[in-house]
Amino acid sequence: MSRGVILVTPRGYAAYGAQAAKRLEALGYEMNINTTGKPLPRETFVEYAKNSTGIIVGVDELDGALLKECRQLKAVVKFGVGTDNIDLKTAEACGIKVGRCVGSNSNAVAELTIGMLFAAAKHLVSSNVQVREGGWNKPTGRELTKKTMGIIGFGNIGRHVARMAQGIGMQVLAYDVFDIAQDVLDTYAAKQCSIEEILKTADFISIHTPLNDETRNMISDAQFDMMKETAVIVNAARGGIIDERALYTALKNKKIYAAASDVFTSEPPVQEDWVQELLHMDNFILTPHIGSRTVEAESNTVEMATDNLIRLLEEA
Repeated sequence: MSRGVILVTPRGYAAYGAQAAKRLEALGYEMNINTTGKPLPRETFVEYAKNSTGIIVGVDELDGALLKECRQLKAVVKFGVGTDNIDLKTAEACGIKVGRCVGSNSNAVAELTIGMLFAAAKHLVSSNVQVREGGWNKPTGRELTKKTMGIIGFGNIGRHVARMAQGIGMQVLAYDVFDIAQDVLDTYAAKQCSIEEILKTADFISIHTPLNDETRNMISDAQFDMMKETAVIVNAARGGIIDERALYTALKNKKIYAAASDVFTSEPPVQEDWVQELLHMDNFILTPHIGSRTVEAESNTVEMATDNLIRLLEEA
């Protein structure tokens, strides 16, 4: 007799989760895995969710209204870390347990962050575009060694970034909403400080916080005004933490040197004039939320998501 249906929407699970799915099947669950290679249409996701006992979810929206209709749902696991697409309060009220895969993709996102720092500082993307179009310009970039790296959000990803920055020969400043233990700071040769100190003194800044009411538009006009004109900022966390209209203004007016982002408030970006102008600026890089998209990270997340879901279903 079936113990219920497990809905799995992330494409990474379909690609690397065959053995993990067998573990759930062996426990008596039926698997409903998205194998289309594309995000599920909203109406399809809603229909499937209502009939599921457990869900491993990617970017699909589990809002309060939908969760209240999921009468059979016992547990949800985010295929990643950020739970901003899950209404946690409603889930708790409905008795639905929620888990996430902390640390499974931290190294992958940190590597992308460091890669973006180099790409933005040395004009790699715009130079490649120019060469493809027949140009041979030679812009002068900036080095990272002996510069100050400011990390906003010193969790798993932030610490991996600190480790890599230390290896490059950078001085590391760290901010987190929680006190950072001195032994952790010593491990990464980092100094804990305020966001304001990072904004005013760092040559390179990376953001690794969740998106919530406190962090939404955390970096806006006033914060860009604090930064050095030579500053480079990277957002590999969530769209909406940086006020993108303010970023557009800062880059256009050369308040900062460059910016790179793996995320955007609307993914893909909306077709508004200022957004399209931002996307075509030589000093701005945008990638399509690929920070966690490595073979290693996807495999890690498959295993952790499966382990977490089994545990939560047993506790339910």
